[in-house]
Amino acid sequence: MSEPRTSGVRRPGTVQLGTVVGVPVYVRTSWFVVAGLIAFLMAPRIEAVRPDLGALVYVAGAAFAVLLYLSVLLHEISHAVAAKAYGMTVRSVELHFLGGVTEIAEEATTAVREAVIAVVGPLTSLAIGAAAWFATPLAPDGLLHFALQALAGANLVIGVLNLLPGLPLDGGRVLRAAVWGATGRPLTGSLVAGWAGRGLAVLLLLYPFALAGLNGGSPQVVDIIFAAIIAAFLWTGASQAIAQARVRSRLPTLHARRLARRALTVAYDLPLAEALRRAQDSQAGGLVVVASDGSLVGVVNENAVLATPVDRRPWVVVGSLARALEPGLVLPADLSGEALVRALQDTPAGEYVLVEADGSLSGLLAAADVDQAFSTA
Repeated sequence: MSEPRTSGVRRPGTVQLGTVVGVPVYVRTSWFVVAGLIAFLMAPRIEAVRPDLGALVYVAGAAFAVLLYLSVLLHEISHAVAAKAYGMTVRSVELHFLGGVTEIAEEATTAVREAVIAVVGPLTSLAIGAAAWFATPLAPDGLLHFALQALAGANLVIGVLNLLPGLPLDGGRVLRAAVWGATGRPLTGSLVAGWAGRGLAVLLLLYPFALAGLNGGSPQVVDIIFAAIIAAFLWTGASQAIAQARVRSRLPTLHARRLARRALTVAYDLPLAEALRRAQDSQAGGLVVVASDGSLVGVVNENAVLATPVDRRPWVVVGSLARALEPGLVLPADLSGEALVRALQDTPAGEYVLVEADGSLSGLLAAADVDQAFSTA
């Protein structure tokens, strides 16, 4: 699955395996539990093929788990390659106990790109499954034949399941792209695909009971538990997609220029008391420090100003309370909507300097003002 996110730092509970096509690859520590479970479940089948292995059947089962997740990695890397081909930034690929996720920094700009990035994953799984299926008859009887057969079946199932039309599955992103292309409204596509994902979750939860009814028996406990886990995953992911769509529907009301405070430029060595007096006279809502050549070099931290006692302000230079304008703290004044929110998420701060296209100062944007505008939208 591909999923837009904005973190480029390894999260707790993961181990970095390395990089593939320039993308960091992480694995969740919970995966090792799943690998052990796969090894345990595969052991009887491996023992039937090679009864002479003894306890090594569990080692062979663990090796199959690694082989299976290597194919899952290829599934996710295909998402990454497609996104990079469109010039998008891929943060990471992460493998977890139910598969994997590709973290893309931004949304696709067109429905076609969304569909392509989503569909290449399941197609990769189906290709791997088909290749293993056709290679199986060529392999000699034994572990290799068994591994190819099992790998073919697993990847064909992964490919088909991921094509089901409901978020958070890849098929859900294809459905989102189809609705987006038909209506011109990506948020409508997200809502439709999210509700479809919820529907799939309910159907999956009922599947063991329906199957048992058709066979005239009772559902197996293992089948019920497995279906419940997958259904919970689908329901949670679909619900998050619906919630995000509703949030994003309010983002177009956010415009950096409209929310900007008037800013006053001051020299680094100007006393804080004098800088505050000038700001009050000009009714400015923020202070930006400039160098001797007039270039913008820092933004004065409002909390630092409030924390400075009044009797010390004539002796404190305003530049000492400024945060250097590192990348991400200077934003175009024309930013709006999701692009504005993403810029603030990429570089968390209290204040941002807004500039015009020619680099001149436009104003100061406070994160608190954006939050307030969003909450009242």
